[in-house]
Amino acid sequence: MNVCRNIKPLFNFDPPVTEEEIQSASLQFVRKISGFNKPSKANEEAFYGAVEEVSAAVRQLLNALVTNAEPKNREVEAARARERNAKRFGSV
Repeated sequence: MNVCRNIKPLFNFDPPVTEEEIQSASLQFVRKISGFNKPSKANEEAFYGAVEEVSAAVRQLLNALVTNAEPKNREVEAARARERNAKRFGSV
């Protein structure tokens, strides 16, 4: 399954996910499934309406999820991702 590489996990982080991160992930998801980076005027309402609906679903999901795991530290996870990318794509 091809997953959007720009969409990052949002659950169980310290500090918690922001509204901006939810909106960004939702926008990336709608872009991916619609095939539009930016919709035409004719599709703008449907496109941005879908972004809002996906955002609402993500908020609902994140609020409903539970875990006993310690929250992940954003800085540590970002460093790990940079390390993985350096190994995969070489140092930039």
